[in-house]
Amino acid sequence: MAVPKKKTSKARRDKRRTHDSLTPPAVSTCAKCGEPSRPHHVCDKCGTYAGKQIKAAKE
Repeated sequence: MAVPKKKTSKARRDKRRTHDSLTPPAVSTCAKCGEPSRPHHVCDKCGTYAGKQIKAAKE
């Protein structure tokens, strides 16, 4: 069984964990209706993408 020779310090342990945090999802506003939506996706509210109607709007 592998056993560490020395204790890992809190600083070294925390340096390793710096990239483990979660980032909030990216949000942009729709150019047509102004609702928040994910970038590079069809707007859920009005159904447009890049100024073109892609799907029917939700009611």
